[in-house]
Amino acid sequence: MDLHALQQFLVVAELEHLSGAAERLRVAQPSLSRTIARLESELGAPLFDRGGRLRLNEAGRRFYEHVERSLGELEAGRRAVAELARDGVGSVCLASETFLTVTGPLAAFKRAHPDVDVQLYHLPASDMHRALHAREVDLCVASQPIPGDGLDSVPLHDEQVWLAAPPGHRLAGRSSVAVGELRDEPFVAPRPGHWQRRLLDQLFEAVGLRPRIVCEGDELAATAALVSAGMGLTLIPAMALHADIHAPVAWIAVDDDACRRTLTLHRAAEARLSTAARLMHTTLAFWPWNTAGDQPRH
Repeated sequence: MDLHALQQFLVVAELEHLSGAAERLRVAQPSLSRTIARLESELGAPLFDRGGRLRLNEAGRRFYEHVERSLGELEAGRRAVAELARDGVGSVCLASETFLTVTGPLAAFKRAHPDVDVQLYHLPASDMHRALHAREVDLCVASQPIPGDGLDSVPLHDEQVWLAAPPGHRLAGRSSVAVGELRDEPFVAPRPGHWQRRLLDQLFEAVGLRPRIVCEGDELAATAALVSAGMGLTLIPAMALHADIHAPVAWIAVDDDACRRTLTLHRAAEARLSTAARLMHTTLAFWPWNTAGDQPRH
């Protein structure tokens, strides 16, 4: 059975969308369709229901579990050999929704272990369960729950999330604001799937509203500048308030106990971590996350 075909099957099964899978794999959609058809022919059974949209059937779900586990073991074997070649230390692959979150512990890790090869992956939380079980990454840091079983998870940090407003905005002098007061306000927000967008949607849904998004994108570094320019409001975690943010904005507390985020460190429960990965896990788990506090600087 062709290893490349199995890897492509995992992506198609995860997305249940041929064109989306072809885009992620950077292959032509007709070629991907032929690969899946050949795989089904070799197995002697269809793996997807094709009525309307593409969906895994029962055979596909069972096959997916075995393929994910098998490819994960192959990757673990490859990395075990690489670890031996690096005098037993190995490398570590870390995924996060945003790298700003982990720059502090990463800098400390590299100072303490300069010879360890650290590979970073930017992943949405929705992709982390698969990546961990496929052994594509060793560790994940997420700001929202990762659905699925078989994970070892360690809470790292819980913090307040603030509302950022342009200087001179009608709310700029307020110490706090209720979500209902924001019904007509424009928002600068990440795309659906990102934890800040998920939190924004949940806060508004809880009071029967929907946020008015006027700017939606993935360039999070530009968010504070867009807010400062008067494009709209946004949500920013307390940790980011102590980063080097040059754009002037007003920080306002949201009068809702749910306006917080919890950082969590995840690993596959059954995975054998390299020495490097264990060292990284320890660094992240014992990093002094709370030293900056929840209050913005003035």
